[in-house]
Amino acid sequence: MMYGIEGFLQDKVINLGKESSKTIEQLKFTPSSALGSCRYKLCDSDFPVLLEKFKKLDIQFFLLIGGNDTMDTIHRLEKYCHENGYPLIGLGLPKTVDNDLFGTDFTPGYPSAARYTALSIQQSGRLACDMQKVDKFVIHQTVGREAGWLAASSALAKKQEWEAPHLIYVPESRLNQDQFLTDVKNCISEYGWVSIVCGEGILFEDGTPVSAAQSKDQFSNVEFGAMGGNSAALSLHRLVSAETGYRGEFQITESLSMCAIDRVSQLDQDIAYQCGAQAVKLALENTSGVMVSIKRMNHQPYQYELTTIPLENVAIKAKPMDKKYINKAGNFVTNEFIQYIKPLVGPLGEYAVLDKYDFM
Repeated sequence: MMYGIEGFLQDKVINLGKESSKTIEQLKFTPSSALGSCRYKLCDSDFPVLLEKFKKLDIQFFLLIGGNDTMDTIHRLEKYCHENGYPLIGLGLPKTVDNDLFGTDFTPGYPSAARYTALSIQQSGRLACDMQKVDKFVIHQTVGREAGWLAASSALAKKQEWEAPHLIYVPESRLNQDQFLTDVKNCISEYGWVSIVCGEGILFEDGTPVSAAQSKDQFSNVEFGAMGGNSAALSLHRLVSAETGYRGEFQITESLSMCAIDRVSQLDQDIAYQCGAQAVKLALENTSGVMVSIKRMNHQPYQYELTTIPLENVAIKAKPMDKKYINKAGNFVTNEFIQYIKPLVGPLGEYAVLDKYDFM
């Protein structure tokens, strides 16, 4: 089906069996989502319609790939079919760059998006450092409504104290405006510039969004970034500019981290494929009502096994970053987080640093 459950309701069903083997193989190396996606929340009136479509097309297996809301969709649908005497095999496959699904070490898509983020901060950080006589600060915003996994991944870019990022702010840790501005000024004093990374959903101490966003999607999630008409990065930019008088930049990549196939994590790509194969195997064994999950067995080298978790334990809920991954000041990650993320992302580039010998 095309465009998820919304496309299925509109009879947008295709036959992948007729695609060439070359095309199917190339999907592994193709950015984005070839089958499309949607943000449609099922209404009670949709369930009888979907049940009739399953019967008409003789659909026995229904596998959905996605995040929290997708797991809610397949959970509700599988449950409805069973309650109405239709033996649908319904399975969920984890996929979200937010990395906020319960019951799995990571969600496929996250390591590649994390790699994109880390490389972007590593490279743009060099530019910001070299341009410090022009712009004293740069603020990079990542996606992540309630979880800071992606913003936190930027820490991999930092190999020396002066390198970006200097400050990282995630939704799990409330932002104190005065302390934030103090941290910014301290970094500028120490390094001559400052690199700040923030998750789109960061909150002030009183719980209000830094972005001042108010609009919501169909799942009642607050829309951040461009979708919300404002952004955390822009708000922080205004605060820093007003406090210091310095010129600076803000970078809001939105969905770019979701489609950068040139920066894919090989481990991510391989395990994503294995999750799909495992889901098919489970379906053929008549296993239903679960999501395929990844269990970490070892950090370095990364070792894992594929297991399952009931859909009801995953649906809608979001998995925040563990407190042990955020430093006490709430402005960076801990070494434990680096240990978690490093094997998922893989090695980054090594760049030259001038020794800057005196001419005379």
